[in-house]
Order: sequence, then structure tokens, then C-alpha cells
Amino acid sequence: MSDIDLTPSAAARVAAIAARLGKPAILRLSVEGGGCSGFQYKFGLADAVEAEDLTVERDGVTLVVDDVSIDLVRGSAVDFVSDLGGQAFKVTNPNATAGCGCGTSFSV
Repeated sequence: MSDIDLTPSAAARVAAIAARLGKPAILRLSVEGGGCSGFQYKFGLADAVEAEDLTVERDGVTLVVDDVSIDLVRGSAVDFVSDLGGQAFKVTNPNATAGCGCGTSFSV
């Protein structure tokens, strides 16, 4: 099993955004302190993979997670969902013991 997974839907969305912006198709997921549940997910396009990053590739897109954040998201899946609330990247995190209504913060 991989430490983290990137779904085909998320990979397609990252590829589309990166192509539109003329950037490499590298999505960085990091975890920061804050949010209503203690930790929050942060997404952004990266210009390069750092030496300490864990990487996962799907359909030409690379997901990178730094060596500190991976301990909080190990076993997770990064997806891109469209629903009545809008469109967003979503992390399904088996390590989270609680979350918030907006789905962007969690506790362990």
C-alpha cells in the first residue's frame, strides 16, 4: 500500500490547472497547525520536488508531501470533488479522529 494516494479525478484537475498556469503538474499537500479542529490541509502547485518529499504519481501528475506532514496524512487519499458546496480538493484521512464541517481541518 502506498503512503498516500492521488485519485484520477484529482490528477486530472491538477493537470488542467498546471497547464492553464504553465507550471509543472506537481501538487503539494502540507499540514499546518490551525483551523477549527487543530490541523488544516494546505494545497498548492509546487515548482519542484524537494529531497525530503514523499511522492506519488498518477497520470503524469505528482503529489508531494513533506516528511513532517506525511505522518499526519499517511494512508489518506487526495480527491477532487464537485458537489452542492462547490468544487474542492478533499483528503480522506483515516488518522483523523474529528473534523470540521468544511472538511479542511482535522484533529488526531
